[in-house]
Amino acid sequence: MKSNLSHVLMLAGAILAFVPIIAVDYLLDAYVRYKEKTIAQQYVETVSSQINLSAMDGVAALRKVVAESPSLCTPTFVTNAQVAIETSLNIKQFLVENNDNVQYCDAYGRIVAYSPLSQVLPVPGLTETVTVVKFAEMAMPALKISQAFGGARRVSVFVPLLSQSEAALSEPLGSAAMMRVTLTNGLSIVAIGDPASFDRRPANTEYVSAQSYAGQFPIKVELAVPFAILRANYADLDAVFTVLACIASAAFLLLNLSYARRTRMPAFDLERAIERNEIKPYYQPVINLRTGELVGCEVLCRWEKRNGQMIMPGAFIDYAEVTGLAIPMTLSLMQQVRNDLGDLCTTLPDMKISINLFEGHFRDGGIVEDVQAIFGQSPISFRQLVFEITERRPLNNSVATTSVIAGLHALGSRLAMDDAGTGHSNLAYLATLGIDVIKIDRIFVDMIKPGTTQVPVLDGLIAMAKDLDCEIVAEGVETEEQALYLRARGVLHAQGYIFAPALKAAAFKELALALGTAGAPQIDAAVPGLISTAA
Repeated sequence: MKSNLSHVLMLAGAILAFVPIIAVDYLLDAYVRYKEKTIAQQYVETVSSQINLSAMDGVAALRKVVAESPSLCTPTFVTNAQVAIETSLNIKQFLVENNDNVQYCDAYGRIVAYSPLSQVLPVPGLTETVTVVKFAEMAMPALKISQAFGGARRVSVFVPLLSQSEAALSEPLGSAAMMRVTLTNGLSIVAIGDPASFDRRPANTEYVSAQSYAGQFPIKVELAVPFAILRANYADLDAVFTVLACIASAAFLLLNLSYARRTRMPAFDLERAIERNEIKPYYQPVINLRTGELVGCEVLCRWEKRNGQMIMPGAFIDYAEVTGLAIPMTLSLMQQVRNDLGDLCTTLPDMKISINLFEGHFRDGGIVEDVQAIFGQSPISFRQLVFEITERRPLNNSVATTSVIAGLHALGSRLAMDDAGTGHSNLAYLATLGIDVIKIDRIFVDMIKPGTTQVPVLDGLIAMAKDLDCEIVAEGVETEEQALYLRARGVLHAQGYIFAPALKAAAFKELALALGTAGAPQIDAAVPGLISTAA
């Protein structure tokens, strides 16, 4: 047996020795993507930073002039406005007008020529509003930053969106690049290149793209370049990579032969861990933000080695998926879930259990049969099961995929899109795949800071989920502000450390039964009540 295993490993090593040669294109593609992505991100961050600095300069100057002027349109006000303009590279004009846009005065005693290009937008965290305008003869759009004064007047300052012209902005970009500045509501302000080609790009056309936001202002900068154009610039590296790959292959083959003689190859630890049930399910509670009730849990996993060492899933999930071990690992977890929570699901028949599936589960219908075999005669009903589609690998909208989803739906189970908007998921086909639940990733929840009144990206994701008639679950909720913000926008279900971390079966059942028997807080209860209940 050992001899056969040794032969198999020797053959595998010999095959792997030629992987570097085969992988030249893949590695070079990855290098180009990483390098060009970094360059693109630096570019958009530089542009967005310039917009933010220009806008904040206008805000600071506006506040200073208003604070140092006893009243508007006085000689003191005019003098202060002129000084602010003369001492700043960004500020172009001050203007006092009423709510009907009737101009009272400005810094130089003349009519200020401008025309709005956008609606008046609030700025999260600031009392000022911002409007994109065409100012005087400037080719570059400007920002009109306004502050209400009394009930009928407002004071505004005009600053250019960017100090460079469109020609200067396009100079470091290639002829095929697209750069645009838009408001977060989608209104285009500045466009360089051909944004339409990027927006209507075929599914098989890859772009290297980056985006950045201008601080707290509702302005987004995007850059995109066709990958094929960028890749062509690295043709000289192909020869270098090929030579290096040949050297690496020869060296790896020699080392593999030497290593096979000197050492014994251990069995695959993860495969043995699955056989020994060392991959344990942990249960993170999902809480109703309005009532405080425990509505379900997500099944996470931990590798508990026999020596007491605990390994978090980030260290082995990718390997499990690549090797195909994710499928038997999921079966083992489902069997343990059946044994752990069977009695609890009888006591709490409305509780939902979310189980993660991987891309490999959707290549054939085996997972549907496995679910039927494991839960068919158990106290856990199919309608209590929610299967989460992870985004570690792209999920194809294929016949096999839709067949698996239809099979799970036919059992009465539901499908959830995990970490929507952060990985490989295409939000455009959520409806066609029949997704029932959208889980908002913690990166969006983390955008909610103390005092935040608006998070456009998060609000848009919530609105999209509602339009698709999908249930929403927020992940990674850690603060009271985040819970209150989400609840105010109609997000009913959430999970995160503010409620409880992932728990072992005994601790989770104790919490679930406590909430079920003691009763949940009232609908109007504050979130801290939920925290103390979960604790």
